[in-house]
Amino acid sequence: MEQRKLGSTGPNVSSLGLGCMAMSDAYGPSDRGESIATLHAALDAGITLIDTGDFYAMGHNEMLIREALTNVPRDKVQLSVKYGALRGPAGEFVGFDSRPAATRNFLAYSLQRLGTDYIDIYRPARLDPSIPIEETIGGIAAMVKAGYIKHIGLSEVGSDTIRRAHAVHPIVDLQIEYSLIERGIERDILKTCRELGIAITAYGVLARGLISGHWSKDSGKIGKDYRLMSPRFQGANLDANLALAEQLRAVATEIGATPAQVAIAWVAAQGQEIVPLIGAKTRNRLSEALGATKVTLTPAHLTTLAKAFPPNVAAGTRYAADQMAHLDSEKLATK
Repeated sequence: MEQRKLGSTGPNVSSLGLGCMAMSDAYGPSDRGESIATLHAALDAGITLIDTGDFYAMGHNEMLIREALTNVPRDKVQLSVKYGALRGPAGEFVGFDSRPAATRNFLAYSLQRLGTDYIDIYRPARLDPSIPIEETIGGIAAMVKAGYIKHIGLSEVGSDTIRRAHAVHPIVDLQIEYSLIERGIERDILKTCRELGIAITAYGVLARGLISGHWSKDSGKIGKDYRLMSPRFQGANLDANLALAEQLRAVATEIGATPAQVAIAWVAAQGQEIVPLIGAKTRNRLSEALGATKVTLTPAHLTTLAKAFPPNVAAGTRYAADQMAHLDSEKLATK
């Protein structure tokens, strides 16, 4: 698989990464055996970047990854971990903590659950409003110096925060939502990252399945599915967004690919510094997503997609109001 460099100071990684959140029941039921088989298939296909969060099912996801990687040489994968989210026993989110002392604590547990001596890219999942970002990055940098972390990343923060963080320690990538129907980073964040030599690891490239070609009004009814609480998956918003998905299907048919493949290929085509994270939890979905690497979008295709999916085309916000309030990435830069 093609390799892309993760920022000017980061490692070379596969051009597609595997996001593992869905393997821990966030998007409906998941199967342990199929999840492990999917991880193995991803590695066999050349994917090296594996993304998780210590709060994905309260550590379940990290332990699943450890099991899957038991016989895999450590230098064959790059583990990207988000931390800082606080959860209660019922699974509810109850806050965020990225103080240096908390960082060391979260890191210690992740190292144990993953069964590794170091994490390749470590990042706070959100901006902690209670302390300056400089303190958070300083705490992570101390763990880099101690050898427990190789590189520092960020997640869902805006340009001002990116600049302040990068001034403390080199940032290799920003993990943030980016898709045909979510192009908010094009306002200023993408420009800032390019200026500073910071890569983008793009999640939500299929809008959590909304534009994959597989979602319908009857989907998500089995098990606990986060999407049923998402504004874009409700009521009139869902109707409008599924209409967009049909537009994508029409373009994909002309290209000779699936809607999911075109959506992934579009994100990858926005720059060599962008690495799409695919959230496949089954081998079938992984195989389809891998087909995106064989899709070539011509200038005419890109023009057609740009007309069909202008900025702000999605109906509804990408998170509920209380979660949107915590997204530093939604705040416009002051510089």
